[in-house]
Amino acid sequence: MSYAENRKIIDADSHVIELDDFLHLAASEADKSLIPSMDSQNQLPVVQAGLDRGRELFKKRQSDPEVLSKFDDLILDNSKSGWNRVGAFDPQERSHALDVFGYAMQWILPTFSFHQVAHTSDMKVLEVGAKTLNKAMAGFCSHDDRLKAIGYLPLKLGPEKAMEIMQEGLDQGCYSFMIDTNEPNDQNKSFTHPDFDPIWKKFTEVGSPFVVHVAVNGHYKAVPDSFKNNGKTELELGGDAPAGELGLMTINSSAELFLSAMIFDGVFDRHPKLKGISMEHGAFWLPSWLKALDYTASLFKRKREFTELPSEVAKKHIKVSPFAGEPLGWIIENVGPNMLVYASDYPHPEGTSDPIRKFEATMTNCDQETMDAFYHGNMEELMGIKI
Repeated sequence: MSYAENRKIIDADSHVIELDDFLHLAASEADKSLIPSMDSQNQLPVVQAGLDRGRELFKKRQSDPEVLSKFDDLILDNSKSGWNRVGAFDPQERSHALDVFGYAMQWILPTFSFHQVAHTSDMKVLEVGAKTLNKAMAGFCSHDDRLKAIGYLPLKLGPEKAMEIMQEGLDQGCYSFMIDTNEPNDQNKSFTHPDFDPIWKKFTEVGSPFVVHVAVNGHYKAVPDSFKNNGKTELELGGDAPAGELGLMTINSSAELFLSAMIFDGVFDRHPKLKGISMEHGAFWLPSWLKALDYTASLFKRKREFTELPSEVAKKHIKVSPFAGEPLGWIIENVGPNMLVYASDYPHPEGTSDPIRKFEATMTNCDQETMDAFYHGNMEELMGIKI
């Protein structure tokens, strides 16, 4: 029996835990010198001993079915290093992991490779890095239709260059792309400016939703560093979860701001088929955000004609992946059954050691129709598919 048992599940958020040659193997000879090394970034420190151990254990699993079976039995053990977990960095083994989980489909996002290329001030490195990352992600998922590659689209390069990167990534096999929620240069145009409409139109043409993810925020900082000067040691949860209590309290801030701008600046009005998903920002903020959208619109209604309540626009166009352990039943009672989607975050530790049980522990009042929507129906609607 698989982990999913009799549930039909589309896993909206999982990751590859890349080896240190992931991008360089995908890069052209001309571009290899422009790709930063994995250990050059400090957003997610690389533990060389853990990486080496991951390679060693993978070889053991490949050569000994009994070893692989033991790892399968412990596939949800999130105390293990990400590199040590089944399917972390090998495409064929990832398909095997999907069988063990019993998921019908799984979106695959980068981890270290994103940070390798996203924080540079050199726009040529960013362009080459994004193209190489997209090629590598598409290659990782190319053998299995159940795996959907999510690349990176750096909108701060401008709409023309972003379109070039997007088209190349689509041609190579990416399903969709993470986009920055924040333009770090205050002098540049907002991503909601009509100049970016060709990007949003392309998403609708290919039938893929855009992705906003906690790690991809354009260097947005919700908590000033001065709050760290509090005489305390900052607590960390691990993975790409924010450090400290204030980091978790404001984890949704960049996504909430960006999605609000998408609604109020009329992007969804101009592109009625456009859809998007928020990942790893939690969902505890959804009820108050929807209320705030409508309250804000009521104050500005004499300045602008709203043909539809902003909260209804959000419900129509946006899905959200909650954290395992959040009060999903309460959230659903307040926002309806059609916004939340299942996400394991595998193999990141913050996905927990038993996401299904943690989700369902807070969904005791949800009927089967609501459960089915959470596990697969809302993702099917988002993707325009039926599995």
